[in-house]
Amino acid sequence: MRIALDTKLLVYAEGFGDELRCGKALHLIEKLTDQELILPAQALGELTRVLIGKAKRTPTASRDAVLGWADSFEVADSTWPAFQAAFDLTADHQMSMWDALILAVAAENHCRLLLSEDLHNGFTWRGVTVVDPFGAQPHPLLAHLLKPLQ
Repeated sequence: MRIALDTKLLVYAEGFGDELRCGKALHLIEKLTDQELILPAQALGELTRVLIGKAKRTPTASRDAVLGWADSFEVADSTWPAFQAAFDLTADHQMSMWDALILAVAAENHCRLLLSEDLHNGFTWRGVTVVDPFGAQPHPLLAHLLKPLQ
């Protein structure tokens, strides 16, 4: 199963945020490495902004972290059709443009799940279901993936 990761999972996995979420993000990514994890290029751009602006890392350290993620997982570029779909998501579902672009790229790349703390948990669009991995109750699709690995 193909799974896209939103920015905050990467931010937490980089150790920026509360200890519980940081640990859970790392654990989750480690457990899902058997799946095809996809990193939308938009999420890597946002990760760079957070690492430099909020986490106060140097641009060099931020670049190294982002390139490390890109070396480890497939990076999915933002295409013009993904932007067009994101415009529709923004208009039809009141999403932010950049969240909508990440969802559109996930759909374009045939992902079944988008792990995101920011979008509406359980929202499904073009076959991609948004799952908040930090929710009180794990979504059945994510629980199914994690169960045999626990």
